[in-house]
Amino acid sequence: MRAALVEDLPTVMSNRDLRLLHAVADGRVECTGSVEPDFFIDGFACCDHMAARALVRSGMIRPTGGVRGPVQLTAAGREALAATR
Repeated sequence: MRAALVEDLPTVMSNRDLRLLHAVADGRVECTGSVEPDFFIDGFACCDHMAARALVRSGMIRPTGGVRGPVQLTAAGREALAATR
């Protein structure tokens, strides 16, 4: 099962991935604490579940826990954003 998840990860960051990372860096993203979390940006449900979940699986962002709580950038997420500037 783990190998299938790794195959889903993008090899190249899309503009949508980068926008999600920027929103996380700005403190605008929350997610549910489920195994497959749902994301909310500025209080609205994020429609790209696959991109958001892939960023979690790739280690670029990390939910902080709880039923619905903030999402944080990891060191990998900060590096990905820095590489695009």
